Amino acid sequence: MSSLPEGVLRDHPLARLTTVRTGGSAELFARVGTLEQLQRLLGWAARRGHQVGVVGSGSNLLVADSGVRGLVLKLDEELGKIEITGTRVHCGGGARLPAIAARAAQAGLAGIEFGVSIPGTVGGAVRMNANAYGGDLARVLEWVEVATPAGIERRAPAQLGFSYRRSTIRPGEVVAHAAFALQPDDRATVAARLADLRARRKETQPSGIRTFGSTFKNPEDPRAEGRTAGQLLEAAGCRGLRIGGAGFSAKHANFIENPGRATTADVVAVMAEGRKRVRERFGVVLEPEVQALGPVEFPPDWERS
Repeated sequence: MSSLPEGVLRDHPLARLTTVRTGGSAELFARVGTLEQLQRLLGWAARRGHQVGVVGSGSNLLVADSGVRGLVLKLDEELGKIEITGTRVHCGGGARLPAIAARAAQAGLAGIEFGVSIPGTVGGAVRMNANAYGGDLARVLEWVEVATPAGIERRAPAQLGFSYRRSTIRPGEVVAHAAFALQPDDRATVAARLADLRARRKETQPSGIRTFGSTFKNPEDPRAEGRTAGQLLEAAGCRGLRIGGAGFSAKHANFIENPGRATTADVVAVMAEGRKRVRERFGVVLEPEVQALGPVEFPPDWERS
């Protein structure tokens, strides 16, 4: 058995690193605390032919029940730090958006309040062009540093190909750092906006239960008549629908919950049934918002990011 770089573990469970708590283990896993360590591991993985995946907060992620081949990374320590200089926030790709929003509010900076409603990391938010409650990551993002086996590349928002829930960050590329350009504002006013967003999220979305966030993207199809994915799912009778150990939330039909011992296969089965019902009733084809790590068996006709 060949030796592994320092800090790399074999057969590491991943379910506990996701918010829905399903899925198998990573063949290889490492927590990465510095840019230098990240570069070394990406180079090592490339030389060995290992695919590389990243786990952030695990809030928009389904891990295959059979596990994940290759190397899975989780950014922390220096790559999870948040630093504020003037009106700019510099942070690691592993920094969590709610923490960034809170730190910015304490500093009297506005523009990233919406981040308090997105339980993910900067890296995942950039990859998915995260937005919520009218806030948009692309509006405040100044640059990102992307790590690849070939080195570090700084990219501006215009180079990231942002569209709805998409960017041009490719598999194997890791968002190591980012900078946000914010605006000065009254601390109490910014804090009040954060409190309002937290309250709205708590009122409309399930909390205190295992879920991965929004299941499907809001459709652009005119047959949706402006309705969100959640509204279409509810109208199609999906609220509270259960298959196996997973089911659509009774509070918000676009959230899938794991109340006990659901598998990723159970989650996909619920998604498939909801998508089928919406298509049959409205002619609208919903596109999954959740990302997959490993061979998650989505139906082959599903368009995915």
